[in-house]
Amino acid sequence: MSLETKISQKTAKIGVIGLGYVGLPLAVEYAKAGFSVLGVDNDSEKVNKLNKGENYIDDVNSKELAEVVKQGKFISEANYDNISSADVIYICVPTPFTPNKEPDVTYIEDAAQGVLTGLRKDQLIILKSTTYPETTEKLLQPILESTGLKVGKDIFLSFSPERIDPGNKKFTTSNTPVVVGGITKKCTDLTVKVSEKIISTVVPLSSPKAAEMTKLLENIFRSVNIALMNELAQLCDRMGGIDIWEVVEAAATKPFGYMPFYPGPGIGGHCILVDPYYLSWKAKEYDFHTNFIELAAETNENMPYYVLDLIIRSLSMNGGAIANAKFLLLGASFKKNVDDIRNSPALKLMDLLKMRGAENLIYNDPWVPVLRRNGTEMNSTELSEGLLQSMDCVIIATDHDDYDIDFIVKHSKLIIDTRNATKKAKIKNDGKIVRLGCGNSPYLPFHEEH
Repeated sequence: MSLETKISQKTAKIGVIGLGYVGLPLAVEYAKAGFSVLGVDNDSEKVNKLNKGENYIDDVNSKELAEVVKQGKFISEANYDNISSADVIYICVPTPFTPNKEPDVTYIEDAAQGVLTGLRKDQLIILKSTTYPETTEKLLQPILESTGLKVGKDIFLSFSPERIDPGNKKFTTSNTPVVVGGITKKCTDLTVKVSEKIISTVVPLSSPKAAEMTKLLENIFRSVNIALMNELAQLCDRMGGIDIWEVVEAAATKPFGYMPFYPGPGIGGHCILVDPYYLSWKAKEYDFHTNFIELAAETNENMPYYVLDLIIRSLSMNGGAIANAKFLLLGASFKKNVDDIRNSPALKLMDLLKMRGAENLIYNDPWVPVLRRNGTEMNSTELSEGLLQSMDCVIIATDHDDYDIDFIVKHSKLIIDTRNATKKAKIKNDGKIVRLGCGNSPYLPFHEEH
């Protein structure tokens, strides 16, 4: 039976390598659709939880996961012993960068080597991990073809990037359109057919590198626009009397030619921070320097340092200093209402404060009960009136909806608001609130009317 027929009849077995924010939702969707799914992850603790029907990803419905496991539609393993049984194999592994901001594709290489242990004819391999153009053709394809099997003839290979937005309840794996670029037309066609079994809209492209560049464009677009807002926020602080948040909302009333982006303490998550460096690194191979993109990345990465400076100056105006102050960081995840701490600017800010001598630093995050940072484990501290009153500085790094902003404003001495969260407060006490980008920072003396 051909692979195309197996896909059409849903008898094709789906393999998913990497059971994180991308892989697990994908695996559950295929299992819900009636496919038999094999999950592979090197984290045996995750594998054990999944085989018990226990969920650890907020974007996955726990009842649906438990049901497909109970039905035997989804089985997970911590090895590649049964990877040969999979007809379609998705690679959904991390693609971080090195300390020197160079791509780290070792997870892709490791996954490819795992696939090799069971590679056979009529298998379709689909890379979903965000990466630089030509990864599929120049890195993954040679590894697979080292067996003597030829892509497009014996086996099939495509790139179809993930478009996961952690915490987004409106757009999920099933209703977010995806793009597909195969090595050959048949590779593309097979990937479209299997993708359409669980995804409403699938867009075929001319090549894997077109799909790889599409993913980078999506996230670099956001990086550049956020950087613009971050730069303007600093200018508004320095000029005084201009609220960047008010300006952004005012501009958003224009029905054409504009879409709102917002400043903050930095950017986090896996993609927006990482992707500009993947493309910049690859561009150098062609004697091309992505100056505009790199400048945006630099601006965004400088924001935690800017917020640190804001904290130092705010404390000093009240006669305080970092070494002697008590700090409470509200929010550890990279954005609100998720438990994802990857590249979180909140954690970067925490590290910077400690480097500057902050010995009394605690955090609260209802989504992140435990933090492991530089070999030290920290527990989220429960918020209380007494706790807030005892803090010299409360930093709103992530604006979770769980937070009672009025309660926080009422009982805090000094608040550094990096997310404009205090705008919603019914209690107005701007004399002790420093909002990023609002012209009431210690560039200028405080005034009650601010």
